[in-house]
Amino acid sequence: MKNQFDFDLERIINIIKEKHFKTVGLQFPEGFKRQAFSISQMLEERTGAGILISGNPCFGACDIDTTLSGKVDVMFHFGHSKMGNFDNVVFIETRSNVDVLPCVKTALPLLAANKIGLITTVQHIHKLDEISSFLREIGMEGVSGKGDLRVSYPGQVLGCNFTAARVDCDEYLYIGSGIFHPLGVAIATGKRVVAADPYLNKAIEVSPEKFLRKRSGYIAKSMDAKVFGIIVSSKSGQNRIDLAKKLAQIAGEHGKKAQIIIMDLVTPEQLLAFKVDAYVNTACPRITIDDAERFHVPVLTPQEFEIVLGERMWDALVMDEILEDKMQELL
Repeated sequence: MKNQFDFDLERIINIIKEKHFKTVGLQFPEGFKRQAFSISQMLEERTGAGILISGNPCFGACDIDTTLSGKVDVMFHFGHSKMGNFDNVVFIETRSNVDVLPCVKTALPLLAANKIGLITTVQHIHKLDEISSFLREIGMEGVSGKGDLRVSYPGQVLGCNFTAARVDCDEYLYIGSGIFHPLGVAIATGKRVVAADPYLNKAIEVSPEKFLRKRSGYIAKSMDAKVFGIIVSSKSGQNRIDLAKKLAQIAGEHGKKAQIIIMDLVTPEQLLAFKVDAYVNTACPRITIDDAERFHVPVLTPQEFEIVLGERMWDALVMDEILEDKMQELL
């Protein structure tokens, strides 16, 4: 994995040495934690600093371990671009070194238009110009949109923010692994999305129909629910308490009971003891999607809850996003 991704270790070493930091924190997302010990050992040997590793789950730049950052001179957060201002947190984007052009070529037969919106995560964001140049050489046009304040680069999409995909194009080409991000773009824009995986050199057209049918099932199961738990994250980058209060108020106007529950790590086990008919999740939108089948009752997005209450039409179902108004609180 070290050869596939750039952990920017020389830059980290220079920062530690130049600032004479004595205690250093490291925070990794789950996919990079296997590298934590070797990186820690190398930094200790090269700098003499004491290293503390965060063992807490990390789901994004919205999920900074503020407890650890408060106990060290500097904390390096790996795998995400900067979101918000933190006095002693340095974001290490950990970009991928993999060649993306083979998977782009694999995706070409699936592309049905000439003006292609290019989208990806921060790991491949530096490859978009290369992809755009390649498409131009074969008579196609690659365009990238600018996202809101939560997004650092044109064409970058997050699991909770697809604003950079709202660009004038005919369809999209997503570069990266997994289908959650391209699925979100397909639902957010209503356009075709082809996902090209540079690690497997495979490409597929992402179809949101099955996903939407499943989400419609959770909405239908919640129509007769009387008591709702509205989940609010205590994580600074995910906290949408104002939205939760608004939803609770609307629920009351429709004769429903709604109780706001504030928590840090949202898991099915932690919610099992509460007596509710359904939950509404205002924390990380991926919780609702990735863990849906693990919860003992339906977990709805705010938009799905609006459908249950009759405040939104079924055909207006969209992916939940955390947009730049939440970002303003972090600046």
